[in-house]
Amino acid sequence: MNQDGGENELCSLSPYIISNIPPIIYYIPNFISEDDELYLLKKIYEAPKPKWTELLNRRLQNWGGIPHEKGMIPDTIPQWLQIYCAMVEKLGIFKNCKPNHILINEYLPGQGIMPHTDGPLYYPTVANITLKSHAVLEWYRPIGGENTSDSSLNTKVPETSLEARNFARILMERRSLLIVREDMYSKYLHGICEIKTDIIDDKVVNLSMCEGRQIGDKLNRDARVSLTIRNVPKVMKNNFLFGRRR
Repeated sequence: MNQDGGENELCSLSPYIISNIPPIIYYIPNFISEDDELYLLKKIYEAPKPKWTELLNRRLQNWGGIPHEKGMIPDTIPQWLQIYCAMVEKLGIFKNCKPNHILINEYLPGQGIMPHTDGPLYYPTVANITLKSHAVLEWYRPIGGENTSDSSLNTKVPETSLEARNFARILMERRSLLIVREDMYSKYLHGICEIKTDIIDDKVVNLSMCEGRQIGDKLNRDARVSLTIRNVPKVMKNNFLFGRRR
């Protein structure tokens, strides 16, 4: 997608809406160029080792501050990340807010993340840029709750097993942008399975937007790096947290 042009209004994103799922997810293939991808990966891997946080199933970098219910203490976002925040901001998805938080995750083949929602600390929209390798994002109904009877999902009773609650998959290709808003952000859970090969099936709801892909394809994962770009509305105006100066 051209970063120099385009309208700021959300109507400009209408060609990228994924249909046949609750509102609303946009999928934009080739949002950044190959040169952008190489540049970002170079900068990410040049970060000093202490910037990485090691988790059991992945490692990550946090930029912009640590979100907290009492308010995020803002931290500097480097210029090399601000460039891509600005590209996302121009789409108008955060309305009058600016992206102020970026989480960079690295997933090795076989690594993933359990089903979850992003929670109330963030503005209810998230944008994700995928680098280096694809991923398949799984979507799940929660256990119980009124949205288990959503007619668009063709279900009438609560289901407890994870497999039964899985109603959609989204293939996130290299250099693509995924935007999640509204019900898909607040009501439904998303996760990435801990497998090394993804098999494309009829649950992949954006298959028609992925050139050259078809049902039955087997896609081997490489190490994937993702940029999760969000807005944290509640930001502290000074360096105090719990009454202590940081």
